[in-house]
Amino acid sequence: MPITSKSEKETCPVCEGLGYLYRDVEPGHPDFGNPIICRCKEGELARKRLEDLRQASNLGLLSRLTFKTFKPEGYGLPPRQKQNLRRAYELAREYAEQPQGWLILTGGYGCGKTHLAAAIANYCVEQGRPTLFVVVPDLLDHLRAAFRPDSPVTYDQRFEMVRTAPLLILDDLGAQSTTPWAQEKLYQILNYRYNAQLPTVITTNHRLEEIDPRFLSRMTDPDLCQIYIIEAPDFRGSVGNPYDALNRLSLHSDMTFESFDPQRTELPANEQRNLRQAYEIAKEYAKNPEGWLVFMGRDACGKTHLAAAIANYRQGLGYPARLVVVPDLLDHLRATFAPHSTVSYDKEFEKVRTAPFLVLDDLGTESATPWAREKLYQIFNFRYQAKLPTVITMQQTLEEIDPRLGSRMQDHSLCTIYPIAAPPYRGAVVRKRQKRARKR
Repeated sequence: MPITSKSEKETCPVCEGLGYLYRDVEPGHPDFGNPIICRCKEGELARKRLEDLRQASNLGLLSRLTFKTFKPEGYGLPPRQKQNLRRAYELAREYAEQPQGWLILTGGYGCGKTHLAAAIANYCVEQGRPTLFVVVPDLLDHLRAAFRPDSPVTYDQRFEMVRTAPLLILDDLGAQSTTPWAQEKLYQILNYRYNAQLPTVITTNHRLEEIDPRFLSRMTDPDLCQIYIIEAPDFRGSVGNPYDALNRLSLHSDMTFESFDPQRTELPANEQRNLRQAYEIAKEYAKNPEGWLVFMGRDACGKTHLAAAIANYRQGLGYPARLVVVPDLLDHLRATFAPHSTVSYDKEFEKVRTAPFLVLDDLGTESATPWAREKLYQIFNFRYQAKLPTVITMQQTLEEIDPRLGSRMQDHSLCTIYPIAAPPYRGAVVRKRQKRARKR
């Protein structure tokens, strides 16, 4: 008879509240004298096993990060990024059902890597599979603490528990202090698990080329590992963020296609046609932004207006867009190194590098130091490899900028370059006023 209520459990007529009983068998039988758990205790023991697994898994507050609470469509993402995030979700679900080999999730801050990794851990724990979730910097701190005389476990015990975990999830690889000791401990863990082919999930904000070569050689073994790059922007900052120190789009809210004048009757016919075509190209790109669009021309010729109009159009459709002035971007990144900075360099850099739609305004007017050129190259190269929609405005020719940037803009399969021949709008306004004055 099934026992369900608390009072029945306390006075189980089968085991009389003991929680166990003995089989009525002859002496010499394997079960003779061995206690058997009564059905009245099975639910309680199952709950205790699950709680023990949860504590051992080190999930703590991350128990709320499940597949049910993950948003596989993201928030206002363009189709490409929506599809990319949905695929990451499906891969994580498939891995949780059958953890084999290594799954490596990379991407910018807040893109959902940790949520998916924790969801895998929570699902496996619910299924009764022993799982260990550790944040890499915390792991190294715990290993160091194990050397203390008052530590409840020895260093060897803690290290062995991590190294041999049936399923290990390493969150935030690369965020640790890169001391020789730290690198050596991580290498020992990864090398052991690689040789034993133990199921392992790794998340990292770093590009693969930035990771220790010893780690990378194991993480890129196609027979064991699957690497997936999540292209989505920061979930925490992509929607409803009224303040963004770098995004200048709000300052250009009046720059729309409706407020742009593509006629300019004072221009020669060839310049009128050129400006009209730039306007049409911008409108078409705004409807379906794929690849890169580069507007070149003199100061105040209308290139920033068209770039902002594209971004405002996308924003109006509910897609997150960013307009960044290149010299301001580099100044801002330098400022993050100051002791009083409230944001980290990495976080600001990743916001720009992984933006779903980005306008880089005034390329070429920045201070061309080696550091500045390197930062711009990293942004360009990532967006080029990921084929993220990007609009660039510049006064210089391709021959005048860093060849590494120019070579990517010259890829006609990805990039459309359009030189605007029209003179500055501000000069046209002055000429109109002078003309009216002469008529008087």
